[in-house]
Amino acid sequence: MSTVDIVLAGARGHGRWHLENIRRLQDKGIVRLAGICELTPLTGDEIPEGLGTPEQSADFGALLDSTGARIAVICTPIPTHTDLALAAASRGVHILLEKPPAPSYAEFRRMADGVAAAGVACQIGFQSLGSHAVPAIRELVEEGAIGEVTGIGGAGAWARAEAYYRRAPWAGKRRMNGVDVIDGALTNPLAHAVATALALGDASRAEDVTRIETELLRANDIESDDTSCVRITTANGLQVTVAVTLCAEDPDEPYVVVHGDRGRITYWYKQDRVLLQRAGHGPEEYEYGRTDLLENLVDHVTDGDDLLVVPDATGAFMKVVEAIRLAPDPAPLPATAWHLLPDEDRRVVPGIDGLVAAAADSLALYSELGADWARPHVANEVST
Repeated sequence: MSTVDIVLAGARGHGRWHLENIRRLQDKGIVRLAGICELTPLTGDEIPEGLGTPEQSADFGALLDSTGARIAVICTPIPTHTDLALAAASRGVHILLEKPPAPSYAEFRRMADGVAAAGVACQIGFQSLGSHAVPAIRELVEEGAIGEVTGIGGAGAWARAEAYYRRAPWAGKRRMNGVDVIDGALTNPLAHAVATALALGDASRAEDVTRIETELLRANDIESDDTSCVRITTANGLQVTVAVTLCAEDPDEPYVVVHGDRGRITYWYKQDRVLLQRAGHGPEEYEYGRTDLLENLVDHVTDGDDLLVVPDATGAFMKVVEAIRLAPDPAPLPATAWHLLPDEDRRVVPGIDGLVAAAADSLALYSELGADWARPHVANEVST
């Protein structure tokens, strides 16, 4: 098997994870890191041992040309995704594009249609959808393990220090210099909760979504949401509610729960762990493996394996991004609704952990769960 040359665009921040993953695959003889695209070149200390001295340039297109790379991994600021993906596609280079794939539905369609027209493969970086737990849960549902599915919830109670919003000029922004960014809790750090919930509801494509309600709030001094929830109605009438925060009291693993009339399936998607609870049985817990999305893309390019996360399989997620983009700017929480933890330099919303869990459990929005700070806010609704 020949080694596939790769260029990584965006090697700092989350890009460091990609560097380590590429090194793992390079150690297996599958890929070779041929180039790194960064505005400021990486120092030798920033390149993991074993990756050699890849060519570096701030010009993505020129780097693709000079290296002859077959695959580009794009992990750059959200507003740059579409143009960089199309630059790769125009050169016949296959793409792993980080989530969220674009800051608006129009930019997503421009990217997806352009990539399709170029005839190259594009994988969207929702790593949770590479988990073997996803098809296993679908099989349990199809077998009737929890009866008829009545709804799907998602919960993410995370914490981020105030420095998180200073990590990059676009962090925590809805727009910058007149360009959409939409870097909110639902669309970026906890986007996997939304995309995974939709996937388990068999509602991954744009046409699978008919109605979206959003409640977007913020405790931090930012433009985007850090405490928010969304309720999506699918074309088959299912409700999918995802509630998240970056202001948790006690941060915990995010999860998606499939509710049935005779049980429930909980999926902790970062751990590939599944809990099946059903009438007449004791709880059953399973752990699954995961297919790496870059490795899957390489196998697709070299051996014709099916891609796990094609752009159109994230169309429903992008409809949610669009609803959040069109919604009124997130409402600031009253000063009485949060406090600062000085030792951790982060803001906390008391009681939010329980509200996040309750929303995933009941499929209700924050305003329907009696949160004092949510009562004045009417959910913004978009029909698609």
